[in-house]
Amino acid sequence: MITAQQAQAEGLCLRFPENLPLHATLTHEVAVTMLTRAIQLSGQVPYQWAYIDKPPDGQLCLLFIPAQFSFPPDGIRFLEQEQRYAIPIAGGRELEVIEARYGFVPNSPETTASRVRRRYRLSKGGHAQLVLVHYSRGSAVPIPPALHAQPVRAYPLRPITEPAMFVMGEKTGQKVPIGPPNATAQLTAQSRDMEALERRAAREREASMSQRAPPPPPVRLDEEDPADDLDFISTRALALTRYKRNHELMSAVFMHAAFGERSAPPPPKPYSIFDKTALDENIVKLTQEIEDLRAKAAAREAQRAEI
Repeated sequence: MITAQQAQAEGLCLRFPENLPLHATLTHEVAVTMLTRAIQLSGQVPYQWAYIDKPPDGQLCLLFIPAQFSFPPDGIRFLEQEQRYAIPIAGGRELEVIEARYGFVPNSPETTASRVRRRYRLSKGGHAQLVLVHYSRGSAVPIPPALHAQPVRAYPLRPITEPAMFVMGEKTGQKVPIGPPNATAQLTAQSRDMEALERRAAREREASMSQRAPPPPPVRLDEEDPADDLDFISTRALALTRYKRNHELMSAVFMHAAFGERSAPPPPKPYSIFDKTALDENIVKLTQEIEDLRAKAAAREAQRAEI
């Protein structure tokens, strides 16, 4: 396993695993909103080592870049040096913007350099190592023939084998064994576990509604035993469920930040989408349902033993 320094030297970066929606443009206000909310949620989601390579127009990436690391290569050559400027924000905060213009992808059909890359971070009043990167188009200039065929990184890119890791919060530095081909599979498994929990909860609700009916006949050995399913309700399953919900919450945050101002009603107040009471109630409800399922399974085992 290579070190973080070696991974960074190869052009890898720690990236938030969800694909953020494309943005043709990105205002400073939206960037501040995303970075502020990312601070709250990044402690719950492990970041993955990934490449940024020849990103499309509108691409938006949330990265964690330690102070001693430089920005990784992204497959784009820029003809202009990066320009850095700061924007004061209410509350004594400051948004730093680093802009590179006149970019192009070497050895591509592009004939002019018009790509723009902007990096945003809260240099004051935020987490300076969280960086939001946005790619767009601007004014164009001809590509110098001597540079058109000169790549900015070595190809092919090495397959990624480094595990994901937590970059903020109590779990900072903890690694999660998620390989590149397993990321999608894990999300699928999380969805499957979530659906299984919901199906079990639905069966229990139906059973509770039919408690006044005559008692059911003895359970046959060849029927599917719900107690067997309960073996899958483990700490891992609960962790995966919370992990998926965190991802969905993060995506909802960015979708709201990007498109919430376009709807007719006035935008909600900051943090209004977070209902801590509802989240706590859902956690308590889910925990209680699991405990009820285990208790009923134990009762069925006892009944079977008596038979």
